[in-house]
Amino acid sequence: MSEIRPFVLDVPKADLDRLHRKLDDTRWPEKEPVDDWSQGTPLAALQDLAAYWRDGYDWRAGEAKLNALGQFITEIDGLDIHFLHVRSKCDDALPLILTHGWPGSVREFFDVIPLLTEPQDGMAFHVVAPSLPGFGFSGKPRNTGWGVDKIATAWATLMQRLGYTEWVAQGGDWGSAVTTAIGAQAPEGCKGIHVNMPIGRPGPDDMANPGPDELKALKALKFYQDWDSGYSKQQSTRPQTIGYSLVDSPVGLAGWIFEKMFFWTDNGGSPFDTLSMDAILDNIMLYWLPETGASAARLYWESFARFGEGTVAIPAGVSAFPKEIIPAPRKWAERRYADLVYWNECEKGGHFAAWEQPELFAAELRACFSLMR
Repeated sequence: MSEIRPFVLDVPKADLDRLHRKLDDTRWPEKEPVDDWSQGTPLAALQDLAAYWRDGYDWRAGEAKLNALGQFITEIDGLDIHFLHVRSKCDDALPLILTHGWPGSVREFFDVIPLLTEPQDGMAFHVVAPSLPGFGFSGKPRNTGWGVDKIATAWATLMQRLGYTEWVAQGGDWGSAVTTAIGAQAPEGCKGIHVNMPIGRPGPDDMANPGPDELKALKALKFYQDWDSGYSKQQSTRPQTIGYSLVDSPVGLAGWIFEKMFFWTDNGGSPFDTLSMDAILDNIMLYWLPETGASAARLYWESFARFGEGTVAIPAGVSAFPKEIIPAPRKWAERRYADLVYWNECEKGGHFAAWEQPELFAAELRACFSLMR
């Protein structure tokens, strides 16, 4: 089936009432014996978030925003794919497919989509932002095989189905892996890619004689492996086991995701330095409402061991943000992206670049993709 169906969200009040009951019935653990985030999401921080979620947060505002942007569903290889599709008023706008990652969602793009669709410096974009399989309101794969390579192929089908004969792709986190796979596959019509989490690995010489950029990247990689990768180990090996908690407990889900809003953003000591409480809860709701804690985790089982494989021969660009969780120096990235036409090291921003710095992110995409038109 190639039909594209409009999709309108209208979450039943009973579902929101059930969420409130689940929040009311939370059984909290004791306070952590440290005064920072080193053991995970602090009790007090999560209790504050849960209290606002229960009595201050308005889901309907986020729901209205999603509906206003324009949501659609189409079936690709037997799976429903949910996506936002916002066309620019500019007829010669460049079609762009934006891919989010974990623990993000299309919520990351709320503020950047209007900036991309409005003409600036003679350039605008038609924006397509799909929810990854098993995420948000996309379907949950019932069989194995929906890894990064298949998603990349599905995204090319989606752009073709929308009538776009020439287009570009962008992504961060899993979106970076999917976008890199698109670049490696070089589907007909794709003029180039851009990522904000460049994928590159050190070689023997880098390990033996690292320069300043390599030392910084190796230090970040060690921190990730030693202190920040527990979530990925669990999700890449036993996604079903962690999924029971993530689907059943809103506080468990929030604690699992909220931690990354602290560690992965460019903040001054609080996630709210960068992202609002409402924005964080909007994102969490896109896991809670469709019950995707387990299905989203399975992408790690499918593809984490092969993250970012393949060489990209078509034009590629990179915007390197200073608080990226695993930075890759240009030297490493050039081994993956053979035709690296754009590279810029930004002064601020973290892992969720479009969400944290929408104006800067939009400017980066214009600078990059203007070289590929």
